[in-house]
Amino acid sequence: MAATVGVIGPEDLVHKVLVVGTECGVRRLRPYVCPRDDDTGRTAALARAETDALLFTGIVPYSVATAAGPLDRPAMYVPYSGATLLRTLVELLRLGHDVSRISIDTLGRAEVAETLTEAMLPTEHVQVLPYRPGLTSHDLADFHRDARDRRGARVAVTCAGSAYRLLEHELHAVRLSPSRHSIRAALQALLLATAGAHSGDAQVALGIVEVEPGPDLARELRMLGGSLAELPDGRPLVVTTKGVLEEVTAGFTRLPFLDGLAARCGTVRIGFGLGRTAAEAEALAARAVARARAVGTAAAVVCPRDGVDIVIGHGHAGEREDGGGADALARRTGLRQRTLDSLRALAAEGPDDCLTAHLVAERLDVQQRTARRILKRLERAGVAVPTVRREEGRTGRPPTVYRVRL
Repeated sequence: MAATVGVIGPEDLVHKVLVVGTECGVRRLRPYVCPRDDDTGRTAALARAETDALLFTGIVPYSVATAAGPLDRPAMYVPYSGATLLRTLVELLRLGHDVSRISIDTLGRAEVAETLTEAMLPTEHVQVLPYRPGLTSHDLADFHRDARDRRGARVAVTCAGSAYRLLEHELHAVRLSPSRHSIRAALQALLLATAGAHSGDAQVALGIVEVEPGPDLARELRMLGGSLAELPDGRPLVVTTKGVLEEVTAGFTRLPFLDGLAARCGTVRIGFGLGRTAAEAEALAARAVARARAVGTAAAVVCPRDGVDIVIGHGHAGEREDGGGADALARRTGLRQRTLDSLRALAAEGPDDCLTAHLVAERLDVQQRTARRILKRLERAGVAVPTVRREEGRTGRPPTVYRVRL
């Protein structure tokens, strides 16, 4: 049975999400309009009782709702990206406005600076107030007023409808709204997460593909079990889940179609991001594809939420990462060579080259959960096999023992 998604936010943005969702085949969308930010918590509580998942029209209503209480079901927000800002800047320039002196709320400083720099626009007189929980519409309005009075800002760009209503009669204000691409990606990611809500593998996985020249990728990417979209800059975006990606890549060790694409196109870089929300997964995917550029002309990289990148394929066109050298193992596991050397020495000290999370945590001076993640990376790379060893006289759950070959 298809999931019912509650769409929460200001009336105009809720309507936009419903239109875009219907166009891309999502039928069970239910609107929940919040005229004011203060209403969001109560509205979200009503939506929780009537829907399977919640999609907020931006980070502001999402943060207000989460502050009011746990959402207890899959919930995401539509991100406001640099592409959305760029579209607004182009329109302002077309109308003759000076975009070198503007104030912008909610977006991050780095994203604003990158967007302006790529558009070859100056940044020194641009004022930015990144969103943080607790900021009110009055706080945002005061920021824009201060930027006008003290910094000479001539245009206020806000992501909050309530702040826009406070400012629209005082100064030239522009309200950002999420792009159609961002809405589609968020809906697809939310539906995937909802479908696998009872599975530990339901974490959202987004993949950004850079390939020259751009072939039809539908056949290759179909095996990832997700859907294919497009970023505003034209790069393909594949939407799937961590479980499917892990299965297709044999535990993040190889990408079956990478060599074929490399042979046809020469340059192929793919970055996968694993996150709880579409925005988080897309940010991690961008980081992953940047890392893939540094690895080689044909490379795929996975960036999970724990921040340790995993190279699942690398090299130049026609090459394969079948070698068992130290550098290859470091790339496959996403671990530093120094860490691998310590683990190799630790395994050699015990019988049968065996390691446990407790031993790894002590040797590397890390927490046990970090040690368990390290051992899982070795397992995914095919150099560690988990077993359970019961010790005489010991009660409780036996520790997992990994037999490693480093």
